[in-house]
Amino acid sequence: MRISKAIVTVFGALFAALGLSFAAHNPKVQDALLTKAARTQVARNNKALLGDDALRVAICGSSAPLPSPDRAKACVAVMAGGKVYIVDSGPESTKNLMRWSLPLDQVGGVLLTHFHSDHIGDLGELNLQSWVQGRAAPMPVYGGPGVEQVVAGFNTAYAQDEVYRTAHHTAQLLPSAAGTMIARPVIMPEGAGPRTAVVMDDGRMKITAIETNHAPVGPAYAYRFDYRGRSMVVTGDTTAWAPLVEASRGADVMVSEAMNREMVANLQKVTGESGRPRVSHIMHDIQSYHVSPTEAAAMANTAGVKLLVFYHLLPAPDNAVLRAVFTRGVDDVRKGRWDLSRDGSLYSLPVGSPDVLIGKVAD
Repeated sequence: MRISKAIVTVFGALFAALGLSFAAHNPKVQDALLTKAARTQVARNNKALLGDDALRVAICGSSAPLPSPDRAKACVAVMAGGKVYIVDSGPESTKNLMRWSLPLDQVGGVLLTHFHSDHIGDLGELNLQSWVQGRAAPMPVYGGPGVEQVVAGFNTAYAQDEVYRTAHHTAQLLPSAAGTMIARPVIMPEGAGPRTAVVMDDGRMKITAIETNHAPVGPAYAYRFDYRGRSMVVTGDTTAWAPLVEASRGADVMVSEAMNREMVANLQKVTGESGRPRVSHIMHDIQSYHVSPTEAAAMANTAGVKLLVFYHLLPAPDNAVLRAVFTRGVDDVRKGRWDLSRDGSLYSLPVGSPDVLIGKVAD
């Protein structure tokens, strides 16, 4: 009697499933798989992203306050010269940094664009995790006047947690003196034209704060990073703002927030019709102090930016249809390259080259 190939395939699949089921319930197999997974996790190391051969930018949070299942809130990691600088620390973003095995003990500082909750909500966790990984000194947090209050609040909220961890793991491993944050207010000078202030300049990396317009929220800053002939700007939340364009001239990359007003206006209408007037009112208000994708494209054109990257996406375009709607009209405006980021998007600017490379953080 001949047995058909279909029957053989079915029985083969059945026996394979039974074998897997047996293996999954076998303690020795379980332990072996667990050990293999642990070794894989421990072996993962993205320290090379901090090398001095390039200025690298990773999006560790690409969404705005509206929930998105696959996106953390606003966070950008800028890496070069053995250090990582974090622009904003939105909720869930530290999870991404840890999942990618970035060496958080090498955080050179956090730069807050402003003090909205979706930009500061993970600051305590970032401080804790970088301390646990071996950061040897208090973590500097830069921002406009008011950053002192933000930092003091997080330090107070985490004070007991730090006491517990030092007591449990010893002061030699987790010295309490290194476990806090220290506020570094950035004060803008008076005067006409773009209002900027140098945050730090070590001879290779120069970080400049740029005053933006997010009224009634203030202060609100963008940050420009210049490293060995390569440069990038993170806008934070802003409107289309001529002084920001001026201060961004010649940058290789502009990482710009983006809100699609038509989509938000639709949310305003639908929530109002659905008996949710408070949400509808908020959807109305937020349309006035963000930049649209096409406005960001125009800013990047005028600034002569090579690559425009959209982040802080409002609302988050989490499928193909939403992405098409969100970026509608960008190709008609933008005279150059652009990219719609996701968590893990990586942009590399090799030193001594004009290239701007688009990739993904290995996880």
